[in-house]
Amino acid sequence: MSPHDDSRIISDDPAAAPLVEARGLTKEYGAARVVDDVSFAIQPGETLGLVGESGSGKSTVARMLLRLIEPTSGEVLFEDEPLPPVGSSEMRALRRRMQIVFQDPYAALNPRMRVRDLLAEPFAIHREPPPEGLPARLAALLHSVGLDHSALPRFPHEFSGGQRQRINIARALALRPRFLVLDEPVSALDVSVGAQVINLLRELQRDLGLTYLFISHSMPLVRYLCDRVAVMQHGRLVEIGDSLQVCEAPRNPYTRALIAATPEMPATAG
Repeated sequence: MSPHDDSRIISDDPAAAPLVEARGLTKEYGAARVVDDVSFAIQPGETLGLVGESGSGKSTVARMLLRLIEPTSGEVLFEDEPLPPVGSSEMRALRRRMQIVFQDPYAALNPRMRVRDLLAEPFAIHREPPPEGLPARLAALLHSVGLDHSALPRFPHEFSGGQRQRINIARALALRPRFLVLDEPVSALDVSVGAQVINLLRELQRDLGLTYLFISHSMPLVRYLCDRVAVMQHGRLVEIGDSLQVCEAPRNPYTRALIAATPEMPATAG
């Protein structure tokens, strides 16, 4: 199945404003430049894959997009407006619309908190009770990721890795964001469980109109899930384009090496 076969609506109007745009992002730590002049845009409803080996700078780019870290230079625009300063009330409000799902489903959940408290935490932090009531919203969140409301009183250690990642996704969706950063969300899972989570992400995108930045080191996975792919090497973008075209006819030698180094993904039907 191709990501172009579903019913998502992605604007193909070149004049349309992207949802998220990176302009000349650079990040330096001392003398080390870990991200070097990275620019790209993500249209509403689109999935952009950001691919590269460990240390290529892709996670640093993602954190700058969310204002979790400040760029040394460059800027990020969300809905055609520059991101507000870190710590401002405007940035705090904007975080409701921009969320992240981390790589490790074990480390991302506080083991001392029950699922109901983990899912309720975003509403408490942002002081924004759901209009339908908190119990109904928590049950609906679990249902949206394929879990039952009986999970609410349980602790994270009572779930499998795939179930924990589903809980992480539910928590990211709590405040109805428009944009999700998916930071290698299936790399800590076994292949079959990871395939189920990938299909869940596709369904959620279609049903909720989400926009994704999908970070990965797997070109076959990016080809399956993403509309476009941006390839990073040593902090720089070396290739960007339609995912099928890049995967089938890569122009950059590093992209070709990435494709050769990753095995084909198993069937992910469903």
